[in-house]
Amino acid sequence: MATKMMPLLSVLLPIAIAILLSATGVTVANTASAQSHPHPLDSLSAAELTAASAAVHASPFVKARPITIHYVGLNEPEKADVLSYASNPASSSTTLPRHALVIARAGGESHELRVDVTDISAPSVLSDSVHRGAGFPAFTVEEQAAAGALPPTYAPFVESVRRRGLNLSEVGCGVFSKGWFGGEEEARWHGARVAKMQCFVLGGTANFYARPLAGVTLVVDIDRMAVVGYRDRVVQPVPKAEGTEYRADKVGPPFAGPSVAPGVVVQPEGKGFRMDGHVVRWANWEFHVGFDMRAGTVISLATVHDADSGLRRRVLYRGFVSEVFVPYMDPAEEWYFRTFMDAGDYNLGISAFPLQPGGDCPANAAYLDAYYANQDGEPVKVDNVICVFERYAGDVAWRHTEAALANQIITEVRPDVTLVVRMVASTGNYDYILDWEFKTTGTIKFVASLTGILAMQATSYTHTDKIKEDAHGTLVAENTLGIYHDHFITCHLDLDVDGTNNSFVKNSLTPMRNTRDPATGGADTPRRSYWTVRREVAENESDGQVKLNGAPRELLFVNPSKRTKIGNEVGYRLLPGGATATSLLDDDDYPQQRASYTKKQVWVTPYNRSEKWVSGLYAEQGTGNDNLAAWSKKNRRIKDEDIVLWYTLGLHHVPCQEDFPVMPSLSGAFELRPFNFFQSNQLIRTRPPGH
Repeated sequence: MATKMMPLLSVLLPIAIAILLSATGVTVANTASAQSHPHPLDSLSAAELTAASAAVHASPFVKARPITIHYVGLNEPEKADVLSYASNPASSSTTLPRHALVIARAGGESHELRVDVTDISAPSVLSDSVHRGAGFPAFTVEEQAAAGALPPTYAPFVESVRRRGLNLSEVGCGVFSKGWFGGEEEARWHGARVAKMQCFVLGGTANFYARPLAGVTLVVDIDRMAVVGYRDRVVQPVPKAEGTEYRADKVGPPFAGPSVAPGVVVQPEGKGFRMDGHVVRWANWEFHVGFDMRAGTVISLATVHDADSGLRRRVLYRGFVSEVFVPYMDPAEEWYFRTFMDAGDYNLGISAFPLQPGGDCPANAAYLDAYYANQDGEPVKVDNVICVFERYAGDVAWRHTEAALANQIITEVRPDVTLVVRMVASTGNYDYILDWEFKTTGTIKFVASLTGILAMQATSYTHTDKIKEDAHGTLVAENTLGIYHDHFITCHLDLDVDGTNNSFVKNSLTPMRNTRDPATGGADTPRRSYWTVRREVAENESDGQVKLNGAPRELLFVNPSKRTKIGNEVGYRLLPGGATATSLLDDDDYPQQRASYTKKQVWVTPYNRSEKWVSGLYAEQGTGNDNLAAWSKKNRRIKDEDIVLWYTLGLHHVPCQEDFPVMPSLSGAFELRPFNFFQSNQLIRTRPPGH
């Protein structure tokens, strides 16, 4: 079993992929396998990963060798079985079947194998199918390491380095997904699994992203592990190392930035939440936290306690980040293909490194470890990959001051405390801080915060006065352009609002003219205009697609079979919190075809256990024929059905000098907030401060 270690210094990973890890073979205690009855949605344990891999390697279905493992994840039980378990877990004397989905390559083919690991001593392959469509599974860490070792042995590359006056030892290269660009380019490579490679100068700084080796692009056949294409197009000055560092021991002391007093989290009575395995209980919330090597954090079976009825009520069956699409806006030879699918191309969960106490998470945090499989099928342990903590930020949950009553002033205020589940994915140059936040109001909030390092292009320009053409970016330092780009983070949200069958309601806020005629809804007053709400219940998938940057709307998910005492349908409301950009690329552009779902922020589909990845199961070099937009063309019924919300946070990023050499966090969010779900404000009986 391997333990996650520091990056290999001899091989650089590219902008938009996970930092390369080494497999050390260090054995760790297999505590996960000791659980006799795991929760049905628990991530695969180290023992289960090992058993799944062993079954694949022994399977007669996969005849070619070697076998490369690209993904191993929980193939969760049928939803009805999980909900039955969740309704009364104490009565479950036996474990629901534990199945793994394994994606492996052998003999140039991609296999999908479903493996029964319920009995880890005798795992068995239940089915095997060979993928015949477009696209490939994500690159493995080991493949990227092997590809990174190729350039120094390739004579044209050695000559390019020499011609630039650099030593070969100063340069490192990483693997970049080449995307998909139609028949002409694909025919050039005869459908092979190829990737681009680009390089950086290592000397003088840890921030090698700021020192690209401009003009050089290699093409590597990943299956054959050979260089099959090479271009040295243009020579640009290598940006200097000075001013690019971000490490504390290199930029200080003395520290010259603004000074702030350190904060301390004090909880005299200890943590307010409990963790039973991966089930978290806090305040009025209960939910399960899992981990997937493609998605990272997975939130499941989120239920909220209703103080009025005394019941636990379902809100979210399963929620996770399905994809992170990052297209760059330079059409040049070295940049046009940089249209990354961070989850589908590289596995987002593998990009998650151990969180730093006191920095990534406060002192009152608890931590969860996770496992994933390397390309040999060996379990790799990541310590402290997810943290859980209560946040006391000085916010107010609710308040009111009343001064209109005689001889008294009434002030009632309640502080807001939330529970946060955090993971940080370091996808090469960018870091994504991904928070699932639970509020005592019954709200679930998702926040994505972007930080890390820009993708930079070397240029001859040293001042903006010299730039005469479209530079496709901002000059952030001498000889350094920060390239324009987008971030689209799509979440898969299987909502179960007080039950499985829900409907999607679009309440349009419609301006009205006061007719002064009560018979037409007006009033005989001087008021000339107002607005009202027009309600539309989405019947089919075509009705469930919404572009938010249009007319004002309230977007609701209701349970038509449940009503409050006064007759309102119980529901949850989707509240966008900024970051509502949509793609500006043309519909016929190849990256846009792959990510066609990014033209709208909201999509609603019927639940389908196989529809998990918004970019398709095989996103790397995928064509968009198996993505969310393609599924939705079926126009299936979504009214009073088990439905799934797909929500995309979108940010257009025009870099600025303050983003250099490291970018301050930039956040986007959305909320799922109760809307007639409860009989009244659930916090009205919350204990006041000091009581």
